Amino acid sequence: MITIKGPIQSEIVEKKSKFIANIYYVESIDEAEDKIKEVKKKYHDARHNCSCYRVLEEGKIVEKSSDDGEPSGTAGGPMLNILQKKELVNIVVIVTRYFGGILLGTGGLVRAYSDVTQKAIEEAEKMSVILGKEYEVKLNYSELEKLKYYAKLNDINIVNSKFENEIICYLQIPNEKISSFIDDIEKKNLNILEYKEICEKYILS
Repeated sequence: MITIKGPIQSEIVEKKSKFIANIYYVESIDEAEDKIKEVKKKYHDARHNCSCYRVLEEGKIVEKSSDDGEPSGTAGGPMLNILQKKELVNIVVIVTRYFGGILLGTGGLVRAYSDVTQKAIEEAEKMSVILGKEYEVKLNYSELEKLKYYAKLNDINIVNSKFENEIICYLQIPNEKISSFIDDIEKKNLNILEYKEICEKYILS
């Protein structure tokens, strides 16, 4: 599966109607819904703010689309179809339309909403989404740079750090890297004081 490194904005003009696509990387349904509300508020004077998203939550893909007043099936559905075909997840798309006074017809609407969504996705940097686990590790301050270097070499994401008597780091590790990570700790190639698994999750690679 693939996601995007956002946010990205793109626009097209079709028969004087302006279509503005905003796409964002999101990690939850709530975050996707918040982005939709945020964009609707920003473009409150537009006639339509159509949207769709595909989000991985608890190991399942949750999908939703909205035509926001456009004829049924002419906006949110075609936008979502693009995400499905490209196997994109953890992404929300909001397309704002400023009406230009000329009716486009159902076919014209489908084409315009699809084209501006496609354009924005093509401009976005892509990232893989893979299954992995999050670990909490505790280490001495003197070992932090070594851990950072090790993480960079092994596609491990350090997503957060707490600086207390020792440093506590939260790592997202692809499943294929976990056994070698634990082996390096046991063999003292990595000087980790303590480590524990927090949860299984989909991570960016």
